[in-house]
Amino acid sequence: MANDEKSVEARRDFLKLASLGTVLGGAAIATGGSAQASQTIDETGTGYRETAHVKTYYESTRF
Repeated sequence: MANDEKSVEARRDFLKLASLGTVLGGAAIATGGSAQASQTIDETGTGYRETAHVKTYYESTRF
């Protein structure tokens, strides 16, 4: 019987945490927090673009 009670308690603890995560996720959406891009992207061109993060990668790999 002791194992069954521990199993039920563990399941209840999991469900409590899962519901808390759902509430916090909903609160984050409701507050309207939005991320802004640091640079605007020019969508008119096509093909390869050497952006700041690409240059950083090249520097890190020494190309």
